Amino acid sequence: MDEPLLEAFRETSYHVNLDTVTWATIRIDLPLPAELVPLVGARPWAFITAWNPKASRRPGAQNLSAQQDLLAALRVVPDVIVRPAIGVGTSGWSEPSLFVVGADVDVLDQLAARHGQLAYVHGQGSDAALLRMLG
Repeated sequence: MDEPLLEAFRETSYHVNLDTVTWATIRIDLPLPAELVPLVGARPWAFITAWNPKASRRPGAQNLSAQQDLLAALRVVPDVIVRPAIGVGTSGWSEPSLFVVGADVDVLDQLAARHGQLAYVHGQGSDAALLRMLG
């Protein structure tokens, strides 16, 4: 991954929807926001999307279809919680995303790779958010 793209991942704000008006923001290398700790507990978590594979823009209908496929795949994983989320970059771009609690990295790596993602954000419990690069 080239340096500008890596920097874009690091500067992105990863917003998780908690209810109709409340959002929590995850930042790479910082602890999980306190608002998310009760939902996560000590379990693994991830912030993942199927939008714009290989960091290349594609039509909205294709992104939506891929995101629905990702959500369907996550819903069959036992004991997984999925919340709506959105990643927002500093240059104004955004990608609908999913905040996933309870799926291990093997499952997430497979799903991210299947959807052409270069990386995703993950962590364990309230520990710091990490960027997991694939391939």
